[in-house]
Amino acid sequence: MTTRIEKDPLGELAVPADALYGVQTVRATQNFPISGLHPLAPFVLAQIWIKKAAALSNKETGRLDARRADAIIAAADEILAGQHRDQFIVDPYQAGAGTSHNMNANEVLANRANELLGAARGSYAPVHPNDHVNMAQSTNDTIPTNIRLSALGQLPSLLASIIFLRDSLAAKGVEFDGIVKAGRTHLQDAMPIRLGQEFTAYAGSLERCRRRISEAADYLNDLGIGGSAVGTGVTVEPQYPALMNKYLKAVSGISTLRIGEDFIQLMQSMGDPAAFSASLRGLAIDLSKIVSDLRLMVSGPRTGLDEIVLPAVQPGSSIMPGKINPSIPEMVNQVCFQVIGCDTTVAISAEHGQLELNVMMPVIAHNILLSMQILTSAMTVLAERCVRGITANAGMCEYWVERSAALATALMPQIGYAAAAEISKRSVKEGTLIREMVKRDHLLPDDEIDSILDLRKMTEIGVPSGKHAAVAGG
Repeated sequence: MTTRIEKDPLGELAVPADALYGVQTVRATQNFPISGLHPLAPFVLAQIWIKKAAALSNKETGRLDARRADAIIAAADEILAGQHRDQFIVDPYQAGAGTSHNMNANEVLANRANELLGAARGSYAPVHPNDHVNMAQSTNDTIPTNIRLSALGQLPSLLASIIFLRDSLAAKGVEFDGIVKAGRTHLQDAMPIRLGQEFTAYAGSLERCRRRISEAADYLNDLGIGGSAVGTGVTVEPQYPALMNKYLKAVSGISTLRIGEDFIQLMQSMGDPAAFSASLRGLAIDLSKIVSDLRLMVSGPRTGLDEIVLPAVQPGSSIMPGKINPSIPEMVNQVCFQVIGCDTTVAISAEHGQLELNVMMPVIAHNILLSMQILTSAMTVLAERCVRGITANAGMCEYWVERSAALATALMPQIGYAAAAEISKRSVKEGTLIREMVKRDHLLPDDEIDSILDLRKMTEIGVPSGKHAAVAGG
């Protein structure tokens, strides 16, 4: 491999001759060979948004001459169009605050800008990574801004996937509304519920998650760009924050961005990203519960509940022929567990800021963006390859609900709690349906049994009753 020699404050170092990155990026790869991962695409793009907006802002103030500014902007546009992505190589587990990632972006843009101006890679003239690409910026205000921008940039896709899954579940709620099944609490027999009611409730949980995520995301619109090193704005022109806000809106397409009221607070605290991460955790918790329910309802088919049938997406065993597993829900469970772990990392990292800066920002960014990415994909796959193809096994739903010991609850207004409890126990012990036991033992008038033990009525608010009054004191 041919190399070029570059120099930074620590001395000289060989850099691959064809690399757009430079000496500080190479040092970072030597110092942090940790995960083998490269930065996630949204983290790269947001940093380039910031650099382009800064060049536009500094050009407008006259601080950066048009020739250099236009070259930086052109280089940024190439990256935003998908070029040079392989030049962003710093491991997510890197030096505190994200200095290595910031310098990776500065070097790539400087080298490409110089090429566009006819200069060689590694010359850093006429465009210098620190003096020109990083003008009026610090890692300490660009990386917090990046976290907000990159999350907001991925938000529409995440919300769209929630809505897609929500609507898919709601459609099943309508489709299955006429199917009464056994309810279960503590995994034990409980009063009847309609299969459609369960799916409608799942859709409702996702809608509440969507609202919480949207509310938490709103705080991310407050930007501290222009705070510079410690939030005070040293080396930054007074008009720079407003210009950055204007150009970041244009470059990113995020129209809701706001100039933060307190740049020092926005630099000190990772509370807003942590709260947003927590809302993702809430989604993961509800989503995992939903797919765990699907796995329970599809259990069997001969030795489990067998109340629903999921689309068969792949063979379920390398040794047991014909076995089909709930593969998509199992995947979603794993994604949700990962998101919960990511949020724990974000929470601990957000707490671990000191004084004017939180140096744990790279791992905060990586975990938030990873959570958004895998949740978005998992919910889309769950809706497309599982939920939309679910069918109900109405026969098994009917079979189990008629055998539920909890049906005795409907008798309670007529015969009292103690007597109803005794009937429930006898039904289980004898293996006799409660409906048959009531008829056999003449516990209710024959013309009232079907009304009181109407399974559909039990799935709506009301007191099961016939023509006779409840037992006094029952």
